[in-house]
Amino acid sequence: MHVPYETPYAFVSDIDDTFLVSHSATRWQRLWVLLSRNARSRAPFADVAAHYQWLAQAGPATPEQPNAFFYVSSSEWNLYDFILEFTAHHHMPKGVFQLSQLKRLSQLRQTGQNKHATKLDRIVRILQACPGQLFTLLGDDSQQDPGIYASVVKHFPGRIRAVYLRQVHAGGRPAAEAALAQIRQAGVETCYFEHSHDALRHSQEIGL
Repeated sequence: MHVPYETPYAFVSDIDDTFLVSHSATRWQRLWVLLSRNARSRAPFADVAAHYQWLAQAGPATPEQPNAFFYVSSSEWNLYDFILEFTAHHHMPKGVFQLSQLKRLSQLRQTGQNKHATKLDRIVRILQACPGQLFTLLGDDSQQDPGIYASVVKHFPGRIRAVYLRQVHAGGRPAAEAALAQIRQAGVETCYFEHSHDALRHSQEIGL
């Protein structure tokens, strides 16, 4: 169990293709990587740990009392031990994990698929449980994060500080740009980035 500190800022991050290279847009490539690699041989995106560590200590937070992190993913609880070891090995901030229902082995090829509505539900529950915190959302453009995050911004006005989307899938760019335009209209900062050092620089510039 991990109980986060009640700091002014909190962060909700997707996992696959946001900080863990997963090839979520290609089902069979995703499955091959999942079956052929372990938590120490899988790769994070370059500089992503530096960005997240910066966010963990943004504002009045300290290394002893970092900002709250919530890792919300369409991946199943079957992968919890793997994800926990991966985040620890690559020095990601400690956080609360919100994953999807366990799958049987026969369902493994569908891992991470068709769980996006419940992902939105989990993010909503987090914001409702932490009414005094200002949130930043981090995801990618390979699946449904842009639309989910736009919905969160719409239904929780004044609660979202910024939205970050990693560019990983060319086919997802139009939907991502449309969602980000809607988010900016609501007065929320956005960053659509390919490299984590650009996201880190943006966070520093806006005072996160």
